[in-house]
Amino acid sequence: MKEYDLIIVGTGSGMNYIGSMMDADPEMKVAVIDKDEPGGICLTRGCIPSKILLYPAELVTEIYKAQHFGINVQVKSINFTKIMERMRSKISSDMRSIEEGLRANPRIDYYKATAEFIEPYTLKAGDIILKGKMIFLCTGSRPSIPSVKGLKEVDHLTSDDVLKISELPENLAIIGGGYIAAEYGHFFSAMGSKVTIIGRNSYFLPQAEPEISVLAKRMMSERMEIITNHDVLEVKQVPEGKQLLLKDRGTGKEKQIVASDILVATGRESNSDLLKPEKGDIEVDNMGWIKVDEHLESSQKNIWVIGDAIGKHLFKHVANHESTIVYYNAVLGRKATVDFHAVPGAVFSEPEIATVGMSEIEAVEQYGEDNIIIGFYRFQDTGKGLAMDLEDEFVKVILEKKTDKILGAHIIGPHASVLIHEIIPVMYTPDQSAAPIMYSMDIHPSLSEVIKRAFYSRMPVNEYHMILKALSLE
Repeated sequence: MKEYDLIIVGTGSGMNYIGSMMDADPEMKVAVIDKDEPGGICLTRGCIPSKILLYPAELVTEIYKAQHFGINVQVKSINFTKIMERMRSKISSDMRSIEEGLRANPRIDYYKATAEFIEPYTLKAGDIILKGKMIFLCTGSRPSIPSVKGLKEVDHLTSDDVLKISELPENLAIIGGGYIAAEYGHFFSAMGSKVTIIGRNSYFLPQAEPEISVLAKRMMSERMEIITNHDVLEVKQVPEGKQLLLKDRGTGKEKQIVASDILVATGRESNSDLLKPEKGDIEVDNMGWIKVDEHLESSQKNIWVIGDAIGKHLFKHVANHESTIVYYNAVLGRKATVDFHAVPGAVFSEPEIATVGMSEIEAVEQYGEDNIIIGFYRFQDTGKGLAMDLEDEFVKVILEKKTDKILGAHIIGPHASVLIHEIIPVMYTPDQSAAPIMYSMDIHPSLSEVIKRAFYSRMPVNEYHMILKALSLE
């Protein structure tokens, strides 16, 4: 048995403060265990590779838009293989650098193996038994595969292995209607695939505000087919390709589609089963996510949890925030609590979508409809939006009526993931007041003006929904 001051399971955000910790304690001995390539999900098969792919898709989309402005350009060809190889080359370089750094440090033992508890504070990595005074569990998540008849017998892709392909699918059926489906639908349709997205929820992108879901479906349907409120009953191989049997959840009517390839994008599930947490007296919920307190400590003292393993907000930036909380508490001895009141997120589709804080439903439930107001403004009603010939894209902000406290914000439109950052920092001030946004100057004309104008265009909830009905967004 090998004994360590710290064992880290996973090489993602749990590694953020390892340098500081080892500098502070020259005698510290660390073990790092990861069954996958080093770098965590974000680098190896998540945010980074997908965004490397989405940038060429963004370029292609912009080129096609140019024709609308009298610019006669065309895309002569797309070297799909080169685009995929560029992505793999960039992430491979980073993974190699991380692994070399781990193996070169004499105070770190790096185990490329699956970690599993055999008793409290004691893990097995391959054939090696390790015992840790303190443990960081950063075990990530994996694609969730639905129990669709015949799916196991038919070759299909997930968000993990789609990164390994080198040939463009002729036509692609994506099972799932969430952000992974939206982003890869955007990518493959821009590359030239015929894309069909099949979601079981009545709304496309069901975690978004309903009006954003409606507009996103409307705009993206110009480049792909988006089917909502349908279950996939069966998948089977036929001479023409892969056949999917769909059933309308409302009417019960069935229909069939055939695709050359299938991408399963139905969410993520916990990896904790591989960890055998019950042998370490680590409590998990009924979905397998590891339970933590407000300080991110598990049911076992000095065993801390970071990132997807918690199952709350499966974003890299959230995992980074959690790693800071764990560092404060586990290493510096503070009692910092994790704060999820203003978690931002983005969907890098076309149009782009960004959100932070509460949804309207959450705000109404917590504050009451009469105590909140909603600001709404369309990009097309700004000078820059006019120049860009934008249409129904908009900003929605949710505030407490008496105080102008910002409760949430939602954007659909160009550079939404950038614009939302005008709002995020203000939501981390003590009173979360909209005043700094409303009374500061914006460059004119710029897209950022749509943010300020949304705050000035506040109205009661019922009046807002009248506007949505007039715009056919409800």
